[in-house]
Amino acid sequence: MRAVVDTNVLVSGLMGTTGPPWQVVRAILAGQLRPVVCADIVAEYRDVLARPRLRIRTEYSAELLTLIEQVADWLAVPAYAGMPPLPDQDDWPFFAAARVAACPLITGNAKHFPAGLGVRVMTAREWAGGDWLD
Repeated sequence: MRAVVDTNVLVSGLMGTTGPPWQVVRAILAGQLRPVVCADIVAEYRDVLARPRLRIRTEYSAELLTLIEQVADWLAVPAYAGMPPLPDQDDWPFFAAARVAACPLITGNAKHFPAGLGVRVMTAREWAGGDWLD
């Protein structure tokens, strides 16, 4: 399966070794989930995962980021032009990548992505529960 994975899912997954976000990270590491990314998404991953206040072990984040860069489906996304309106413009690369790739977006902030815009948005819990299978 391919999916765009929001940064908050990676952060939560790397901060613990149980729960749905960890299952998403584990699936990436095991090659069961192929991330879809663009340059802006990877830049955000690198920035956020390196924040000292998160206390994510550098070797864990480095291993995950290296793997993502190697195995991900890379694509280009258009610049945000204000449509569709998003509560947070910084979410645009994630939304646009999922729309361009026609794949789900896994996030901890589903409310940031309006329904009915042609992108399947799901939480890590929904993904881990197999809700993407229907």
